[in-house]
This record gives sequence, C-alpha cells and structure tokens, in this order.
Amino acid sequence: LGTSVLCSQYLGARLHKQVVQVVGVSVLVNLVVGVSISMLLFGGAEPILRLMGLGPELMQDGMDYMRIVGAFAFFQALSLTLSASLRSANKAIYPMMVTVVVNILNIIGNYSLIFGRFGFPELGVEGAAISTAFSRGVSMVILFVILFRKHIHRFPLAYFRPFPFQKLRDVLKIGLPSAAEQISYDASQVTIVYFINMLGNEYLTARVYVMNIVIIGYIFSLSIAQATSICTGNLVGARKKQAAYLLSWYAWRRSLLITLVASTGVYLLGRPLLGIFTENQAIITIAMGALLVDVLLEQGRATVLLFLFCLRSVGDVVVPVIIELFCMWFFAVFCGYMFGIVFGLG
Repeated sequence: LGTSVLCSQYLGARLHKQVVQVVGVSVLVNLVVGVSISMLLFGGAEPILRLMGLGPELMQDGMDYMRIVGAFAFFQALSLTLSASLRSANKAIYPMMVTVVVNILNIIGNYSLIFGRFGFPELGVEGAAISTAFSRGVSMVILFVILFRKHIHRFPLAYFRPFPFQKLRDVLKIGLPSAAEQISYDASQVTIVYFINMLGNEYLTARVYVMNIVIIGYIFSLSIAQATSICTGNLVGARKKQAAYLLSWYAWRRSLLITLVASTGVYLLGRPLLGIFTENQAIITIAMGALLVDVLLEQGRATVLLFLFCLRSVGDVVVPVIIELFCMWFFAVFCGYMFGIVFGLG
C-alpha cells in the first residue's frame, strides 16, 4: 500500500528516480518480512490452528496445508508489491492477466493433485497446498519479468548509495498503519471463525461458501477503490487537489450503484451458486441468510474501501485506521459474539 501511494504520487509529479527507489526498498522490506512470517507460519502451524479452535478431525489437514502454503507466503508478499507498482503506473492490465493465468494454473493443479488426475498422485489437502504455493511462485516470477520489461528496466546501484532511508520511512509511514489495520482485520476474522466453530461445522462450511460467493460483488467495489486511489494519487502528485476531491465523490456514487446491482444479483442467484458446492439444505439456508445481509453490507464496504483508499493515496492513514480498528472489534467481533452466540442468531 505504501508503495502504491508513493509511486502514484511520484509518477504524477514525473519523478522517475524516486519511483525506482520506492519499489526497490519495498521489494527488499517485503522479502525480509515475508520470509520471517513464512517461517512463523511453518513453525507455528499447530498452535495457530489450535488458537482458531480447529477441531481434532481437521487438525492434521489444516497443519499440512498451513505448513506448505505458509512456508512460501513470501511469494505472495513480493507479488503484491510488484502488482502495486504496476497498477500505480497505469499498467493494471498486466497484474490482471497474470492473476487470470495463475488462477487457471492453480485450478488445474488443485484438480490434478487433490484427486490424482493426469498421472499425478492423489494428495488431497496436501495437493491443494502444493498447487497454491507453486502458483504463487509462478505469479511472482512472471510479475518480476513484466516489471523489468514494462516499467522499471533496472535498479541502478547509484540510486541506493547511500541507502534511501527517507524513502523507507515514507513507505512505512503509510504502510505500517495500513499493515496494522490489515493484521487487526485478519485477527478479528480469526476470532469470528473461533465463534463460528462454536456453532458447528455446518456454520463454518456455510461461511466458507459465502465468503467465496460474495467476492463476486465485493470485487467491483475493491477495483473501483484501487483505481480511484491511483488516479487521486496521480492528481495530488500533479498538484490538482480539487480534481482529486471531485473524482473521489464521483467514484463513490458509481461504486454504490454498481455494488448494489452486483450484490443483489449474487443474492438472487444464491441458491444455484450454493448448489455448485453442496446439497445440504441446512448449509444453504444458513448461507442464504448471510447473503441477504450482505446486500446491505456491501454498500458499507464500498464506502469504506473507496474513502479509505483515497485517504491513503494522499498520505492520510492514521485517523482512518483508528476508525477501522474500533469498528471491526466493536461491531464485527463484540456485536458478532453478542448477536451470534449470546442471542442465538448464528
């Protein structure tokens, strides 16, 4: 996020050297942090899953999956940095193409390794993990090739001697609060999963299906938010603040409309979509209730995403993060526990 914000501003101001420095510093930082977290996920798979309340019948599969995917999590860290750099340079088509290709590769790999097709061994959950980790590695390599060919052709050592600590501070000034917000969000979701585990496997399964289906509606608001933040960053870098302000409000109104249509469509098609995954009517009933709530929820999410991304694009990160932290822990976690567990609404 820090990379995306600074690159969009520097590109708007036509400061190419600073763009190269920011991307170089970000790749280095995310490599170090990514490898450290990969080691943590690999070594701490069992205690982490126990904290999440995973049942004993799923523990071995969970550990197999987390150790393989977790060990190579740094692939994802670097890919996110490279994608952010390309998007900020108005080259969003390349990360999108890579995502499509790698998702197809991942689907084929999952099918082959889970069920033992096309001459591959039948590995079950472990096969899904291997396919996911391999696909992320391929994604990272392709994005590096595209970065060097289409955006930053090389990283001259002269740009990093002495090391640009100011650029690192600038990235962290935006990135750390954003990272804290993302870590807090992930922690809140883990806590919510812990609550859902109290309700039983049918609720947990319904949540997994719902989370995958609502992405269809969620992706529109996320895409508009990302695009708007890059454009506002370019405009602010070019000292056109009024244009950035007007663009943000225009994009918000469009985002609400598009998201409403998408999330309503997802709800209306909910039963056939859920039927792809399961014939269990109890799971489908639980999931349909969540999909109905999601129609309203996506309007709030579209608003939060767009203004959060736009505020980040102009370097305003602290206050939005404080608001996010309060809302996710009070409304999502505390109220989720009260309504879902204490009041029995599931």
